[in-house]
Amino acid sequence: MNPTLEAKLANLPDKPGIYQFFNDKRKVIYVGKAKNLKNRVRSYFHNSITSPKTLALVSKIADVEMIITENELEAFVLENNLIKAHKPRYNILLKDDKTYPFIKITNEPFPRIYPTRKVIRDGSKYFGPYTEVKSMKAALRTINQIFRIRNCHLILNEENIEKKKFKTCLDYHIKKCDGPCEGLVKPEEYQEMVNEVTKLLRGKTDDLITELKNKMQRYVEELKFEKAADIRDKISHLDAIYSKQKIVSNDNIDRDIIAAAKEDKDVAGSILNIRNGKIVGKQQIRLSVEIEAALYEIYAAIIKFFYGEFTEVPDEIAVEELPDDSESLIEWLSSKAGRKVKFLVPKRESDLKSLIKMCKENAILQLKDLQLQRMKKEGNVPYVLTALKRDLRLNVLPRTIECFDNSNLQGSDPVASMVVFVDGKPKKSLYRRFLIKEVVGPDDFASMREIIKRRYSRVLSENLPMPELIMVDGGKGQLSSAVEVLEELNIKNYNIIGLAKRLEEVFFPNNSEPESIPKTSSGLKLLQQVRDEAHRFAITFHRERRSKRTITSELNEIKGIGPGTVELLLKTFGSVEVIKNTELDKLEQTVGKKKATIVKIYFEQKEK
Repeated sequence: MNPTLEAKLANLPDKPGIYQFFNDKRKVIYVGKAKNLKNRVRSYFHNSITSPKTLALVSKIADVEMIITENELEAFVLENNLIKAHKPRYNILLKDDKTYPFIKITNEPFPRIYPTRKVIRDGSKYFGPYTEVKSMKAALRTINQIFRIRNCHLILNEENIEKKKFKTCLDYHIKKCDGPCEGLVKPEEYQEMVNEVTKLLRGKTDDLITELKNKMQRYVEELKFEKAADIRDKISHLDAIYSKQKIVSNDNIDRDIIAAAKEDKDVAGSILNIRNGKIVGKQQIRLSVEIEAALYEIYAAIIKFFYGEFTEVPDEIAVEELPDDSESLIEWLSSKAGRKVKFLVPKRESDLKSLIKMCKENAILQLKDLQLQRMKKEGNVPYVLTALKRDLRLNVLPRTIECFDNSNLQGSDPVASMVVFVDGKPKKSLYRRFLIKEVVGPDDFASMREIIKRRYSRVLSENLPMPELIMVDGGKGQLSSAVEVLEELNIKNYNIIGLAKRLEEVFFPNNSEPESIPKTSSGLKLLQQVRDEAHRFAITFHRERRSKRTITSELNEIKGIGPGTVELLLKTFGSVEVIKNTELDKLEQTVGKKKATIVKIYFEQKEK
């Protein structure tokens, strides 16, 4: 640790605030907040830390800077802003650098409604962010169909309208606008219509329909039938929308359902918006993590990014797991909403848990789409190979993997298998079976040496391509046996690992201690699939050998009948019992008179 950093750590304040870690190039690599800066920052430098993420972060820290705040909530907001500004490597970040769009309702006497990615603090209202542009366009299309909101860019203030600076356009004549440019609609009536749009954007469709029905009835009573007919048409459109919204709960609580799916560095978050018991919208958010991140950290990041300055906060947020620093999150969300907000983490089977499951399936689907995009970008190389290359620290993509496994029963019928995966998929035409010829008794290490020697001696003699990764089913012993043979054959530049069954640990050459790959890694899942396939293939071969030996044991006892004749008889007649009861002339047609007579005499004598 450098003296400057050491001095700063010795003089940390006992106050709330944010801290920024810098690397040796003065680049911000992590931003965090703390209720007590002294306790929080010092905790990173304790000897008891085991988290890979924290260890990797601490190894890069060259300096730290702090900003003291009045309270923890202020620190929370500042932390969020600094993460967005600096995009530190070790924070969880938004996947896309682009800004998500909003629907803007301008702050004018006759407001306009349009999409924007630029937020200006001019008193306008913003709805979003819309993580799916498709859903934003659908919302705008609905607004234009139902409400007569102006679509022009005219400056419609009182002075310009009185001076009759503007004339109505085509929109007025086709009943797409009420003509505020010529003062044909009062500002308060227009604002009432904008308030209706606001309710629709907030998902309060049923409340809006109720209000419109009351308004229509009032116009009927006042004999304003044309206005009542306009409202009737609005209700008809809204009913069509409302009927398509799925009812998922019987209460009237506004809640969002959040679920996340993670694969290595990619995170997909799915948010279902439920208002008055109906699903009114679905949002998706994509994050990226530099190193392994826990689920509770991911949920905290999704909530921070999604519920920005203009996003409406519901009464409840249901999640699979309580997010990190949940108390601060609740305080921040409640201050935004102006009411108490709470998190729900359902444990038992319920409608809410089913909704989280459905939301999770959406997140998994989005994650698969992310991986397909990455594959396309990287030239159709499966992402799992990139993940495996990283996990095993390989210098090449493991496009071809050859995996070996032994099988025997207390030393009897020892066999081995080799399975081959190309681009993450099994290539069965390249599978090979081995009869163990040189090893007596159950000796897995010696058996592994034999099959590795036979396989790669042939690779050398026939000038076949070496795989990018060799894999043995087993631990340190099996791996060492394989490495010995490869060195004896003078093979250079190979990659080899052993995968132990018990804890799914990976063994590397010249390293006595195994290493763990993150359980969520697609690389580990591929290794398990390859290992399981090699095991299945070896077991199947071993069973076939044992079964064949058991079935043919009686025929093999007949003197003068060799293995070829036994195989021919079984292939023709199917079983020993059928052979035993078959007439001599039929046996002669298959194996000749001499051998048929030997077989017939054997069974006749056995019956006496």
